[in-house]
Amino acid sequence: MFKMLVLQALYNLSDDQTEFQVRDRLSFQRFLGLSPEDTVPDAKTLWLFRERLVRHGLIDKLFKRFDEQLWESGLVPKGGQIIDASLISVPKNRNTRDENKQIKEGKTPDRWDEQPNMKRQKDEDARWNQKYGKNYYGYKNHINIDKEHKLIRRYAVTDASVHDSQMFDEVLDEENSSHSLWADSAYRSEAREKQLRQKGYKSRIHRKGSGRRQLNQQEQATNYRRSKVRARVEHVFRDQRTRQGNILVRTKGKLRAAVKIGLMNLTYNMRRLEFLLRPQSACCPI
Repeated sequence: MFKMLVLQALYNLSDDQTEFQVRDRLSFQRFLGLSPEDTVPDAKTLWLFRERLVRHGLIDKLFKRFDEQLWESGLVPKGGQIIDASLISVPKNRNTRDENKQIKEGKTPDRWDEQPNMKRQKDEDARWNQKYGKNYYGYKNHINIDKEHKLIRRYAVTDASVHDSQMFDEVLDEENSSHSLWADSAYRSEAREKQLRQKGYKSRIHRKGSGRRQLNQQEQATNYRRSKVRARVEHVFRDQRTRQGNILVRTKGKLRAAVKIGLMNLTYNMRRLEFLLRPQSACCPI
């Protein structure tokens, strides 16, 4: 059952599609240790199994357990750490402005109770955000990767309206062997720079200008140099979007979304570990 969830996360499949693909693909069956004659768990069974992960909060434990295996493999976090966040879309709710206002206040719109079928389709935890002039609805995946191996070491899930910087302390990895830290300008503030200095960190967070004061040439050059390292975290997000079938959470509610996003991060680390342990002759033929 867990391997089916891994396949689902790798290819961003729905429960019904996961069941169908396992029945249809011999490669999926081999991965699961099944033969064409064996019984395949149906979509409902898969959903119930994932609900158990939600109910018992097991995805965080699974992620930490795999991180222990990374340490045992010699892949300790080193080289410094890079922090960033990515938007995770969910099916959009077509709500009125008054309904959205009530949801933000923690209330359930009155008429939804009168239409239970419609209410079951609404995600009251997801929120809107705007980036580069485009509107997004859903959640955020806040991650911390180590510079050396590009493995996700810490992560947190919030709704899309939460500012990136608010989750900085939660994803900070104090076990990284280097005290260098990279992030974009959204994380920079005088208070944070002071906090990092007190903890012995070397801040490589991008400087940011304002309408009153633009960055000078030296500051722009510094940001450019830091971008060459910080871009490594963008490789992780790009890999998840392209190789894992784009990113769309089809569940309802933050707890279920956190399990889906946690599985997405875990399967990325699994694939990354396989690549890092692969013999060089196998990945770089002469």
